[in-house]
Amino acid sequence: MQELTTFLADSARLVEAELDHTIPQETVEPTRLHAAIRWSVFGSGKRFRPALLLAVGRTFGAPEEKLISTAAAIEMIHTYSLIHDDLPSMDDDDLRRGRETCHKKFGEATAILAGDALQTLAFKTIADDKSLTHEMRIRIISEMAGASGTPVGMVAGQQLDLDAEGRSSEINEIEIIHSRKTGALISAAATAGAIIGEANPAEHNAVTAYASKLGMLFQITDDILDVTETSETLGKTAGKDAAARKATYPAHYGLARSRDLANELYGSLISDLEGIDRPTGLLIGIADRIANRQA
Repeated sequence: MQELTTFLADSARLVEAELDHTIPQETVEPTRLHAAIRWSVFGSGKRFRPALLLAVGRTFGAPEEKLISTAAAIEMIHTYSLIHDDLPSMDDDDLRRGRETCHKKFGEATAILAGDALQTLAFKTIADDKSLTHEMRIRIISEMAGASGTPVGMVAGQQLDLDAEGRSSEINEIEIIHSRKTGALISAAATAGAIIGEANPAEHNAVTAYASKLGMLFQITDDILDVTETSETLGKTAGKDAAARKATYPAHYGLARSRDLANELYGSLISDLEGIDRPTGLLIGIADRIANRQA
């Protein structure tokens, strides 16, 4: 789908330009910290979450200039989570976005600080965005904080993921872990786009349902790719989930049933979009891309 390919490429360029403008240059003191932040942010990330925010905002007619700061903030929060997720005390990974993880290149202490700085800079970026109303900023900050923290956000999901390592997990436990660790921020990105686009309550609910299932679809395909693809293809260490006996869909269901479940989720989230009386081609295209991704 050429329209989607063009949209994703344009979105990535816009977000990267905004991130470059927002994040201090490596020459600014403390230079080591800013170098670590920029190393982590400007790797070969797909910018999926900000693209989703931009796509939802465009669906509801929001102008690009009202969306871009929040889109960059979403990517900062996502990157902070990756930095901390890769730490030796967490998943202990050496490869991210096709190169050394932050702690491998800059040391564990600086990596922790880089993640901390990105998280707080993200919230400051939203709070300072004068193109949005006060009410929009408050709602978006609340959504992002909920998606990032506890009890139903990324931090909670990471703790549950750690707790589940090395033992078999029931499917409801796996769903809870991934709805928080992965799905929460994806849902928040879509919700932020709907807030800025001033979606009505019914549209807002449809976006929420779509994004929640999209987050689960993203995680199932991620779990499948961890089993089926190489580290070179993924840009991160393949096979880590199985080695750590993590709670994943293939570990519970096997690959064939996991693929079937992904197809079922795809059909369901496409149905959710029928509740939006707007052009939803981009949102359908994003779901197609996630369902069929190879890395």
